Amino acid sequence: MKSIEIKDLSLSFGDFKVLEKLNLDIYDGEFLVLLGASGCGKSTLLNCVAGLLDISDGQIFIKGKNVTWKEPKDRDIGMVFQSYALYPQMSVRGNLSFGLKNARIPKPEIEKRVARAAEILQIESLLHRKPAELSGGQRQRVAIGRALVREVDVFLFDEPLSNLDAKLRAELRVEIKRLHQKLNNTMIYVTHDQIEALTLADRIAIMRGGKVQQLDTPQVIYNHPVNKYVAAFIGSPGMNFLTGRLVAGEKPGFNFNGLDVDLSRYAFNDTTPSGESEAWLGIRPEHIHVGPEAVKKAFSHTVEVEVVEPMGSDTLVWSKLADQEFRFRMDGQLSVKVGEELMIGFDPVSASLFDSKTEIRL
Repeated sequence: MKSIEIKDLSLSFGDFKVLEKLNLDIYDGEFLVLLGASGCGKSTLLNCVAGLLDISDGQIFIKGKNVTWKEPKDRDIGMVFQSYALYPQMSVRGNLSFGLKNARIPKPEIEKRVARAAEILQIESLLHRKPAELSGGQRQRVAIGRALVREVDVFLFDEPLSNLDAKLRAELRVEIKRLHQKLNNTMIYVTHDQIEALTLADRIAIMRGGKVQQLDTPQVIYNHPVNKYVAAFIGSPGMNFLTGRLVAGEKPGFNFNGLDVDLSRYAFNDTTPSGESEAWLGIRPEHIHVGPEAVKKAFSHTVEVEVVEPMGSDTLVWSKLADQEFRFRMDGQLSVKVGEELMIGFDPVSASLFDSKTEIRL
């Protein structure tokens, strides 16, 4: 069942179109992440759903009700912002209960909801403190709790972890996932952090220029990006892109700077293209094999190590393959030096092929 329906939503500021004819369905209990670079329209879309921005055209339905022109308080949503937005003069208990008091919820019910939210977020011992006495992570838990006490069906998160350090982000990311598993509410989460998107989402909507480029599960987006932009945006470090020519026919192949990759086992989207055309072959650094295993792959070649980046569990190596920049991961326990020659290899089944003009996956 659909929890949120966005139909032909458009938003313009003067002549500048931020969102145009955007359609999106979000289902009951789904954790949907809006992912994209700054300025792509993801936070704007979330604010439209929340009622904080008046849309230019289209409709928004929440639980089957048309809320397009309803006030935020009447949309049955809870929102967590990037900034904590806590009342500094109030205790944690006061911050959690303030909205409920304004809504004239009976006192016993308020106490019950505050106690439940505090238990879920493990902040019972902090209820008497004021925001100034809390760490960044604790403040964000209180901000989440303030949305939680409303007991709504839909939660909206606008980059809630971006102000925290890396360790706290990782910890709260797990807590948000546990919260969703426990409550099973519909959640829309805005972020520019692909790690947050991949680890949290049931589905990811990758946005660019106010449009959704791809909407699918993290696994599909990672393994089968619909275009070069999505392929480049997902993955850290990013995908390698080799510029060359696709030679189609009974035995399709990819030629770049005198090297050939056999594409017989590559899964083309529809049918194998005919003739020859300019294309990009994309392969992720983690899909590259090094050493004895490399020669067993459909494509193998030697490269010279140019830069080594140790990362603990693995090592990122920068090199050139036929004069094109090429990165790959190695086991962090293996020794590798600048100037060393290594045999690398990969299978085209784990690669992605993109048309050079349209940038669409082939």
